[in-house]
Amino acid sequence: MSLVQAVLAWSAPQAAPAPRDCEQITLLLADHARALAQDLRQRCTRLPKSGAPRTLTETLLGEAERRLSPRHRTTVAGAQNLARLVRALYERLDHLPAHLGRAAEAAG
Repeated sequence: MSLVQAVLAWSAPQAAPAPRDCEQITLLLADHARALAQDLRQRCTRLPKSGAPRTLTETLLGEAERRLSPRHRTTVAGAQNLARLVRALYERLDHLPAHLGRAAEAAG
């Protein structure tokens, strides 16, 4: 989350990293978002079929899929969009019941 906070704090051109660094940060954030989305997808299957938690989770997973499917823009704006996605995925994971994660860890 430190990287997410740092990326979201870029507000002035002088605060942004060099283009090559921005590209590497974008790749890191995209990989992290994919891993979080996979974890969230697994936990989602254990939620009741109807109800707000599953609906919210499926909506976020759809958004993650849309944001991660095209080639990532390796710009400051692209990195910030991925940082927002990572933050949203963590927030959703934090709002799911804890026992959903333990079941996945026990199975793995």
